[in-house]
Amino acid sequence: MRNSYNICTAALLILASVFASCKKDSLNLIPTNDIIADQVYSSPEGYKQAFAKVYASWALVGTKGPGSLIGDLAGFDPAQTDFLRQYWNLQELCSDESSCAWPDPGVPDAVYGTPGPDNNMIRGLYARCIYQITLVNEFLRESTPEKLSSRNITGQAATDIALYRSEARFLRAFQYSVLMDLFGNPPFLTEADEIGKVAPKQIKRADLFNYVESELKAIEGELAAPMANEYGRADRAAAWTILARIYLNSEVYLGAGKGKYTEAIAYASKVIGAGYSLAGNYRHLFLTDNRYTSKEIILTINYDGFKTQTYGGTTFLINGNVDPGMNPASFGIPGGGWSGYRTKSTLPLLFGDYSGNTDKRALFFGNKIANDDISVSTDGLRTTKFRNVSSTGEMGGSQDGMLCSLDFPLLRLADVYLVYAEAVLRGGTGGSMAQALAYFNQIRQRAYGNTSGNVIAITLNDILNERGRELYLEGYRRTDLIRFGKFTGSDYLWPWKGGVKAGKALEDFRALFPLPSTDVVANPNLSQNTGY
Repeated sequence: MRNSYNICTAALLILASVFASCKKDSLNLIPTNDIIADQVYSSPEGYKQAFAKVYASWALVGTKGPGSLIGDLAGFDPAQTDFLRQYWNLQELCSDESSCAWPDPGVPDAVYGTPGPDNNMIRGLYARCIYQITLVNEFLRESTPEKLSSRNITGQAATDIALYRSEARFLRAFQYSVLMDLFGNPPFLTEADEIGKVAPKQIKRADLFNYVESELKAIEGELAAPMANEYGRADRAAAWTILARIYLNSEVYLGAGKGKYTEAIAYASKVIGAGYSLAGNYRHLFLTDNRYTSKEIILTINYDGFKTQTYGGTTFLINGNVDPGMNPASFGIPGGGWSGYRTKSTLPLLFGDYSGNTDKRALFFGNKIANDDISVSTDGLRTTKFRNVSSTGEMGGSQDGMLCSLDFPLLRLADVYLVYAEAVLRGGTGGSMAQALAYFNQIRQRAYGNTSGNVIAITLNDILNERGRELYLEGYRRTDLIRFGKFTGSDYLWPWKGGVKAGKALEDFRALFPLPSTDVVANPNLSQNTGY
């Protein structure tokens, strides 16, 4: 399935028009065209195309290409509804890692960590998550054993579709885990709910945790074995990784004293024992042949500069962090470089020596580390972490010298090592401090190229700092800061936190984003998150 999602325009009764409406809630969707399910799902090939659309909605914004103003979700600039672009913005701009000079609506609020219920990024990500959930629900309704039998689909085709169902459930569980993490208490529907009958009810965060956990455990044995599926498709290790993650964050989701760190260790250990290994070269994880150069990556979101074009995804990630003075051609984007993003000073300072001579993960460009004016694109260092080139220096596929072919490493082993280590430090059983330290030092040995970076003991604060160095700009940071109690309050400040150059306290309620005001108005079952 690598970089060639076969988009069938009519595959899944595209339900976009209701997302921007204040008359219907976004999970309460009604088909808006004349194509009926028996046409779409009349053959095994139809099921495969519909399944491809479920996956593709993760990476694309529609079927018309990046320059179109028409996307899956009505009422939005399509570039505002790409999953990775909006997820990355909210996780990174709101944290101590990234800033952005663009004056686009909602960008400064995100840089300050104070986006409100009408913020475009909030609306776009929320709608994209729910859109993919809706596609999954429809696919599951139409792929039951009874439906397959009624359409005379049997044998290997039926077996294949059963696997598709499990993967679709994984994608839905993943998106609900995102909604749980960022929004807490979203609307909730599954394939068991009839379309258009009632407004979706709101689910409590703890109940959503239980649902995501139960879904991932239910499909665990049905997914392909680790590394046995097509590239870019979920397998058991992907499900184990998400389980380990939600268990590590369980006290955030369930409440103090309700940590599931023993479970985090157990599922992290499953991933670690599945045959993955750290890449020999950290930089290669973020180049276009990353799938070939290591066995570290567990799951990617796939992009291609010809076949899956979007101004989101890694096209956004690479162009947004490059300006013309950085030689865009060396990044594989001779026609690009958008001069937008740079680091907040707290990120390079995590490395101490941020030249990259000691810790080779320090991949920065520029001379001015301070963030004095968020409207100036060179006010702060830029990162050179992501490139549209291969490990041998070949430019990645691109139709116009701007669109990129880097697959984003959504899940990778280094994160799982750090999950294990943190869960041990937080009191989980079934692991050992010696093993936690060993995993921690394996990551540092790669970073330093030798054992000079090894440590003899680790604390929770060491884990947070190492996660910053290892996983920076990969979409983890806001969640990590919340788990460590450093996102809100004034104990830890960074440039422009709370809208002040030196940083100021964020209110505790900002540990959750608001639900979009359009959805709260549309659905009487929804209550806005506290503080908004």
